[in-house]
Amino acid sequence: MIHEPQVRRLANVATELKHKYPDTDNPWISSPFAWIKTQASRTRGKIGEELVQKWCGEHGLRVEGVRDTQADMKVQGHRVEVKSSTLWKSGIYKFQQIRDQDYAFLICMGLSPTNAHCWIIPKDVLFAKDVFLIHVKPQHKGKEGKDTYWFQVKDPDKPEEWLDPYGGTLADASRVLVDQLTG
Repeated sequence: MIHEPQVRRLANVATELKHKYPDTDNPWISSPFAWIKTQASRTRGKIGEELVQKWCGEHGLRVEGVRDTQADMKVQGHRVEVKSSTLWKSGIYKFQQIRDQDYAFLICMGLSPTNAHCWIIPKDVLFAKDVFLIHVKPQHKGKEGKDTYWFQVKDPDKPEEWLDPYGGTLADASRVLVDQLTG
């Protein structure tokens, strides 16, 4: 809230002029997801969980809370961890703070200015040697890091081959979601 009258007037003039100078360097400016980028990292994670919870509910899936910190929720009785990412300036999604905890599926929701992507990855696939050693990296302590991990999706519209069976578009991820979590 601006209290100083002259500053408030100058801010009003700036607002009037703003439409003449579109922010062409910021693809998020008119995105329905732009507000999420303004939130603190922890809050963005919570918003990602809420988006996934409501998205699962829209598919008629039963979503329940969990009583521990080993997973974010249960979907159709399956323990699920949720990670979200907004598209980086370099065009990648980076899913971070992944831990080897008690969950069956990792749901990765990626938001770009005009699109969304999602992968429903079975935990045993994520931590399988052929995937883990190549695509999943320690997040802290260099190569010796053993508590948190991350992986990136370099081109969300053409993700790495290992991700193909687990989603991509929201429509693809919806099919995986229903197939994997109701079967």
